[in-house]
Amino acid sequence: MLDRRLLLRSGALALLGTAGLAACSDDSPTAEKPASPAPSPRRGGTLRAAFVGGGAAETLNFLMGPTPLDYIRARSMHGALGILDPNEPDGVRYELLEGIDAAADLTSYTLRVRPGATFTDGSPVTARDVLYSLKAPTKLGSLPYLKPPAANFDLAGARVEGDRTLVLPTRSPIADGRLILCQSTLVLKDGTTEFTATMPTSGPFRLTGFEPGRGSSFARNDDWVGLTLGGGPYLDGLELRTVADATARVNALTGKQVEFAAGLGPVAARTLADSDAFEVVTAELPYATMQSFALNLSFPPFADVRVRQAFKFAIDRQRIVDTVYFGRAFVGNDLAGLGFADYADDIEQRPHDPARARSLLREAGAENLAVTLTTAPEMSGMTETATLYAEQLREAGVNVTLDERAAGQLFSDYPAYVRLPFAASYNPPVPPLSNYVITRAGGAPSAFGFNRPDVDALVRTARSATGEAARRDAAKQAQRILWDEGNSVVPVFVPAINGQAANVHGVAEDLFTDFSQAYLA
Repeated sequence: MLDRRLLLRSGALALLGTAGLAACSDDSPTAEKPASPAPSPRRGGTLRAAFVGGGAAETLNFLMGPTPLDYIRARSMHGALGILDPNEPDGVRYELLEGIDAAADLTSYTLRVRPGATFTDGSPVTARDVLYSLKAPTKLGSLPYLKPPAANFDLAGARVEGDRTLVLPTRSPIADGRLILCQSTLVLKDGTTEFTATMPTSGPFRLTGFEPGRGSSFARNDDWVGLTLGGGPYLDGLELRTVADATARVNALTGKQVEFAAGLGPVAARTLADSDAFEVVTAELPYATMQSFALNLSFPPFADVRVRQAFKFAIDRQRIVDTVYFGRAFVGNDLAGLGFADYADDIEQRPHDPARARSLLREAGAENLAVTLTTAPEMSGMTETATLYAEQLREAGVNVTLDERAAGQLFSDYPAYVRLPFAASYNPPVPPLSNYVITRAGGAPSAFGFNRPDVDALVRTARSATGEAARRDAAKQAQRILWDEGNSVVPVFVPAINGQAANVHGVAEDLFTDFSQAYLA
């Protein structure tokens, strides 16, 4: 049986994936020992953390970094404008900025740089640096998820008013400008063209060493603006180690070679949780990574909406949650942004219906369809999910060949990736409208041929409406079309599950792992 093969391929402990919390599962943390109250933060010590990484493809150029570890490393050394936080009044927890003001008509946003923010060479962080950082993804090249500021703001028409104020005109009125600006923008010094170990940075830590495929080391940046606000960083040092194998990461943690191990499987998590020496920490919605599969519309069969719908009916989402994640994940519904306010949770859940899938393929004249599904273990559980999906498609009559690549290789040649007919992917947790703008609007390359001006218009309406009802209605209409006619299959959302020594506190999981407030008790 496929379920047995899936278990065996990941070792005796079935370390099958980055895991999340299913609210009613017996494997949920409610069945495990409760977390101990955290002691007061204190300074000192070095935290060693293990991540999947990307081998030789790892880079200090986070704009083009193909793995989450590339951004986690960058976030440790470069300051952010802010971090998405649904619990904050603006939906943003500001960092190098002290705030963002939106014009009443939503045609401009004013960014205010926090006083005292500096680079590691002693120079102040200025509005010019912020503007350059917003331009950098298009000027220097980047992956799509870093380009929304340039797509939504007229950066060429921006005004720098003194050292601390930047006024950004919008290309069209938008209500979610703060989310766009703070989604993933890290601040570089004006004029930066090369990413080196000695470049000036503005984050909580200073880089002291980097070897692709092995790890990086940091020392606390005692001039970081967060310290002036009474927060971290508290650690003297931070080490981010590349450990591709999930079992090896668990062994490194239990063997006291590291104090933090990312991307644990659910069985390993349960085992660690039973030990007083370790704790298991999971992210909560909306901070769950979206696993998805893209159907390329330039591949003739996928141009037929019936084939796309068949591929959505063929997937058994609950079986993936149960088999790959042992119940520790959230069922997806072919839409992005689960848990965010604009997510259309009132659209009915698509069922697993292989008979309906076969019927649609018959109607489309695609009964003997053959296709290659390309995947890689870019996050834990990703390859196992693709393997199970391929088996389910075969049960619906599709001849699927699985092309499994090495970790770090799926996105390393991005132009080649977006030409694949059928490919696995993942997206960090961002609101659904923002996700659309990043990946699909205007027929972006990452849209795999999806180009719908009508959906673009609905998304623009949803993002520019000043009234909540109008915003919600347009957002739902757009998502209804994507659900029915889109070329993305989204079976599951996977919150991160990490293991850590019992004396580790303050590690945050939002868009990516953040060590700026971590400390050792």
